[in-house]
Amino acid sequence: MRHISKKIKMRTKLLTTALASCFAIALLLGDLSGKWQGNLQLPDGQNVQVTYTINIEGDKVTGVAETFGHSLTIENGKVTGNDFTFSITNNNNIIIPHTGKFYPEGDSVSMNMDYGGAKFHTILRRVK
Repeated sequence: MRHISKKIKMRTKLLTTALASCFAIALLLGDLSGKWQGNLQLPDGQNVQVTYTINIEGDKVTGVAETFGHSLTIENGKVTGNDFTFSITNNNNIIIPHTGKFYPEGDSVSMNMDYGGAKFHTILRRVK
């Protein structure tokens, strides 16, 4: 009986240490929440600045996308690990799906957008 109790205590300590280590690593790596900026190159060659303010709550992505002086709400957002998806609806009621990947080691985001079949890609950097 005493032997079993020692095993349970040891497992509890190991599990607690493992969970604390995972939490510490997550804090060190940073997260996707924050303000991000980058440029999109349009088909006519024009570069347009885009800004995303992203909030993460559990596995939900919310926030605001800004370009051309307009603010658009991030909708249907989901994050899984460093990968995320969301959409925005522009002023013409066109839904623009976004997929992205957060790179904590470089504090950057790679993002793809689909605007009615036209594909766009940008690299976003955190605004400090």
